[in-house]
Amino acid sequence: MTSVQTWQLWAAAAAVFAAFTALLTKLGVQGIEAGLATWVRTLVVGVAFTLVLASSGQLRWAPLLALPRLGLFTLVLSGVATGLSWFCYNRALQLGPVAAVAALDKLSVVLVALLAWLLLAEPLGLKAWIGVVFMALGAALVAWA
Repeated sequence: MTSVQTWQLWAAAAAVFAAFTALLTKLGVQGIEAGLATWVRTLVVGVAFTLVLASSGQLRWAPLLALPRLGLFTLVLSGVATGLSWFCYNRALQLGPVAAVAALDKLSVVLVALLAWLLLAEPLGLKAWIGVVFMALGAALVAWA
């Protein structure tokens, strides 16, 4: 299997898990404050991945101490952004319909494409730009239909 097929399979699996995440979180946040719900989800992710990494031998303290500072700093910022995203997502699910909330949340794909183009100089061809526009329109149509 080529690397393109491999990343596409992983991305498709992420989409499937994200869909289940939206549905399960919508059910889970009923009657639970959004911050507490975010904490529970975060705790589960932390414990689960600690166990996975420890059981596979990937969790070793010496390499953690040798991580590049810039990489570690950006990962910490990414973790903060993830936590804030999850909190906002949980609160939105408490207040709105899951399909509309998930559609607006997926505007992140549009934002990522734009930011990658602006900040990382990643090229976007005509087909990609058309896709970005259609994704934005699709999210808006689902969210405000």
